[in-house]
Amino acid sequence: MRMDDAAGVLARADFFDICDDEQLRMLGFAGDRKHFEADAVIYQSGETPGGAFVLIEGTVRARHEGAEAGKPYALSEPGSVISPTALIIDKPRPVTFTAVTDCELLFVPRAAFMKLARQDPELAARAAARIQQDLGRYMHALEPLRGKMKGA
Repeated sequence: MRMDDAAGVLARADFFDICDDEQLRMLGFAGDRKHFEADAVIYQSGETPGGAFVLIEGTVRARHEGAEAGKPYALSEPGSVISPTALIIDKPRPVTFTAVTDCELLFVPRAAFMKLARQDPELAARAAARIQQDLGRYMHALEPLRGKMKGA
């Protein structure tokens, strides 16, 4: 994938709106386009992904494991970002992502994103704010389950 094509994919991805055009080009250069056949596991719950994936084409199913297990959901919107927190946090994920159809994804390595964040404190601050906002929405969505979890 050409660097400008990859930068265009990233420009359409919601999380990467925190990056300027040059940062998008640099991440696009560092990125790697990957093809997954239908039913292929993109990554398994408990694994530590080395970065985030951006959906270019296809449909991906996400299934939470453990205490957060619930109904699987699908991502099919081009530009959907799989595990944006993996760009910053080097921890195992509680989610398994599987290709429902043949999929094209752009992998953005954590090392490349963190290098840019270290060079640009404003980018680091925007990334931290975005992740905090996303986690806040996630926690708010879990609020109705709080009573059920206490009563279990």
